[in-house]
Amino acid sequence: MFVQDKKKNPRNTTMFLDILHIVIGAVIVILAVISFLNPEDHMVMFPAIFLLGAVLNLTTGVCHIKGGGHDKRSRRGGYAQISVGMLLIIISIVSAVSIWG
Repeated sequence: MFVQDKKKNPRNTTMFLDILHIVIGAVIVILAVISFLNPEDHMVMFPAIFLLGAVLNLTTGVCHIKGGGHDKRSRRGGYAQISVGMLLIIISIVSAVSIWG
């Protein structure tokens, strides 16, 4: 009987990414709606929105790089995702400093 190693099963990684995207995406949408309804009172949420977007991009990029194998296209996409994630972290830091500073 063939038993697959659960740690290297690509379906587990895909399901993890799907659940992560759904949960964090829903949180981002809820925070964005709340913060745009009354921006003066909820300015604190903007750095959190950018930070959650960075988490999504970074995890997706790492999964593309690790799971991409020898596919250069997937690895390039992973590096692009990580670049966007780093940009969002910088935007999150800048917005946090401008709000709290």
